[in-house]
Amino acid sequence: MSTSSVTVIGLGPMGRAMAGAYLDAGYRVTVWNRTASRADELVARGAVRAATVEEALAAGEVVVLSLTDYAAMYAILEPAAPALAGRVLVNLSSDTPERAREGAAWAAKHGARHLTGGVQTPPSGIGSPEFDTFYSGPRDLFERYEDVLKVITGTDYRGEDPGLAALYYQLQMDLFWTALTAWLHTLALADAHGIGASEITPYAAQTLGGMGQFLDFYTPRIEAGRHSGDVERISMAVASMEHVVHTARDAGVDPALPAAVLGAFRRAAAEGYAEDSLTRLFEVFGRGAAA
Repeated sequence: MSTSSVTVIGLGPMGRAMAGAYLDAGYRVTVWNRTASRADELVARGAVRAATVEEALAAGEVVVLSLTDYAAMYAILEPAAPALAGRVLVNLSSDTPERAREGAAWAAKHGARHLTGGVQTPPSGIGSPEFDTFYSGPRDLFERYEDVLKVITGTDYRGEDPGLAALYYQLQMDLFWTALTAWLHTLALADAHGIGASEITPYAAQTLGGMGQFLDFYTPRIEAGRHSGDVERISMAVASMEHVVHTARDAGVDPALPAAVLGAFRRAAAEGYAEDSLTRLFEVFGRGAAA
């Protein structure tokens, strides 16, 4: 089959953006979604709306899955499993590394090959080479279809293990959602004092923008196992976060988020690391949840 044809299954905002990018690139695009009306705009632009999952799978060799998770993949594809033979599943659904590995094995059992993907942009960035998608799975499969994948975004191949792309994606989500939530808490605390979002956000952006230098400074120390408190200490971090928690409580703002961070700092101090750098938390977190 020609790789100038692509099937997209799952037409949420991300799936619609991907199908649109393929249409813009001149591909013959077949689409399927449980709610068929989500394909209307794409059909008006030239996409083919498949009546069934089997029809969608039969339309092309490359099948892009843009679904909520791997459970959704099984729910949609399991009834059509006989039609999977010979297909290349580019699974861009979010899930855990282990579920990605299980999904790849499931696809192989049905005669399909599987590439795991983790997209690093919202729908607005689809079609732009400025953003990347993590990929993992068979190298030969990735290399064969890399030009097809580059229609969506740039590509960042992480290795043969199907779970690696999912892992790299979840690592970014860990950082992204935590940082975004911290910013929203900052806005709520500022608002409680009559300071608007537009006033405080430039300062927040400046703080976040400077994080790169801290990451660059601490990374070699962490890799070397050096956590000396010559720059900052956990005891200092405890005192600082206590002030943040008290400030939130005094303003009537929910202190749960900074209190959780304070709890991690206190745990490290209680384990005997009060005079060490905050980077000691790398090891504390790695030991799992506190008893």
